[in-house]
Amino acid sequence: MISVNAKEYMNRNLLVSIVIPAYNEEKVVKNLLVSIKQQSYPKIEVIVIDDSSTDGTFQVARGFTSRVFTRKHAERSVQRNFGARKAKGKYLLFLDADMELSKSVVKECVEAIENDKNVGAIVIPEISVATNFWEEVKGFERSFYNLQGDSQIDAARFFRRDAFIKADGYDESLTGPEDWDLPETIRGLGFEIARVKPLIYHHERIASPFKVARKKYYYALKSHRYLKKHKISTLSSKTVYFLRPVFYKNWKRLISHPLLSLAMVFMLTLELLYGGVGFSVGKFVKK
Repeated sequence: MISVNAKEYMNRNLLVSIVIPAYNEEKVVKNLLVSIKQQSYPKIEVIVIDDSSTDGTFQVARGFTSRVFTRKHAERSVQRNFGARKAKGKYLLFLDADMELSKSVVKECVEAIENDKNVGAIVIPEISVATNFWEEVKGFERSFYNLQGDSQIDAARFFRRDAFIKADGYDESLTGPEDWDLPETIRGLGFEIARVKPLIYHHERIASPFKVARKKYYYALKSHRYLKKHKISTLSSKTVYFLRPVFYKNWKRLISHPLLSLAMVFMLTLELLYGGVGFSVGKFVKK
């Protein structure tokens, strides 16, 4: 593979637009914005979509970029699509406010996508930054997917703009599964999904497993639309954690960390139960 160095990128004006929806994220968004500023890739614009925050999110963001837009509260897909319409870059990177980037993330994403015109999107592996036990448990779960990647779980965040447009952006009828939906739609258009090695550090902020389960309930309310759209069974590795082969392929890691493994099973069971209720309510009651 022939690499393209940073100077060539700059000369070819390959601008990357980073879109960040944020609601009351003043405590964490600065860390993300600092990590973007420290990227080894030089051509980046930052767009923050302030989702009518009531704290200092807007002021913190304006300290790093003039492209901060305050909008009426809306779901994540809506705000991301708005940010994409405002973006000027050839490439789009969508991040959550509670993330941080390792220094070479953007550079390696551009390099990977420029060296293969068939690639329409890039998966960036995430690891959890834990400050308590349950965050450590979620990080333990995520580590299984990050060992070598997992096509069932991986969700791309970096997109070729033309692929994003052909896919009509994020499906605004979905909340939660949109992270899987868009890459699958792009793959269905004939593009490939690649993966890079540099990491995203994700500050999970999990106070208890019940908080995670409640979020899963909310995301599951519209999941039936996603499953129908992509003809995915309700009993599949996408929906049932315990059907994911990655856990059984790495069974030695499970038995070597018994406490984390038991806690992970408990957390995933809660998520499965709450998600199942959310799916049922969304499909049969709210529709």
